Amino acid sequence: MTVLKRIILLGLVIGVILPMIPLFVWAFSGSWFYPSLLPQSLSLRSWSYVFHPGSRILEALFNSFFIAASVTILSLIVGVPAGKAIGMYRFKGKTIVEIILLSPALIPSMTVTMGMQVLFIRYGLSETLMGVILVHLIPTIPYMTVSMSAVFSHFDISFEEQARSLGAKSLSTFRHVTLPAVFPGMVVGAMFSFLISWGQYVLTLMVGGGRIVTLPLLLYSFAVSGDNSLVGALSLVFIIPSLVILVLSSRFLTGESSGMGGFGGV
Repeated sequence: MTVLKRIILLGLVIGVILPMIPLFVWAFSGSWFYPSLLPQSLSLRSWSYVFHPGSRILEALFNSFFIAASVTILSLIVGVPAGKAIGMYRFKGKTIVEIILLSPALIPSMTVTMGMQVLFIRYGLSETLMGVILVHLIPTIPYMTVSMSAVFSHFDISFEEQARSLGAKSLSTFRHVTLPAVFPGMVVGAMFSFLISWGQYVLTLMVGGGRIVTLPLLLYSFAVSGDNSLVGALSLVFIIPSLVILVLSSRFLTGESSGMGGFGGV
C-alpha cells in the first residue's frame, strides 16, 4: 500500500470515527452539562429503553431492515438487466430509455412522490410497507442501473458466445460466465441501494404517513425532543449496520475482488 493510499485510508477512518465519539459518550451518559468535557455520571438508561419491547425501536429496526432488503432485491431485479441493456447493446431509442431510467435521479424525489401519492392512496398503497418499498425504488433504481451499465460496458460478450459454442445453456452461461464477472458491481450497487433506503426519511414519512415506523423517523423525533443520551444510543444503532455493510463490501469497492476467476468453472 502506497503512502498516498495510507493517508487516504487514515483520513476516511478518522472521518468516520471522530463523529461517532460524541455519540458513543452520549449513549452511556447519565448527565453531561457544559462546560464539563466528560459526563458527570454514566448510565445504561438509554440502552434499556432502546431494547425495551414497548419502545417501538425494535419494530422500527425490523421495518428498516425489511424495507431496505426488499428495495435492494427489487433494485437488482430491475437494475441488472437495465444496466446490461444500456451498457452492452445499441438499439433505437436507447437515449430515451436512459433518460426514463435515470430521470428519478435528476428530478427531486419529493416532487415525484407528491405526484405518486394520489395513486398510492387510490390503490391502497399509502401507509403500507409495500407503498414505502415502492417509493424507495425511485432513488435506488437509477443508482443500480448506472452502476451495472458501467460494469457491463467493460464486459466482453465474447465470453458468453464461447460458452454457448461449447454447449452451455443460457442459465449455465449466466451462472459461470456473466455472474462472476459482474458480481462485484452488483455488490456495490446493492450496497448503495441498501444504504439509500436505510437512511430515507422524507419519502418514508410522506408515503408511510407516520404509521410505518423506521429508524430515521424515530431518530428525528428523539432529536427534536432534546434527549441527547437517547439520541446517541439510537444513532449508534442506526449507524452500525451501515458500517458493517461497508466493511463487508470494502474489497469490492477497492477493486480487489475480480470476478474473472469464475470463468474457469465453465
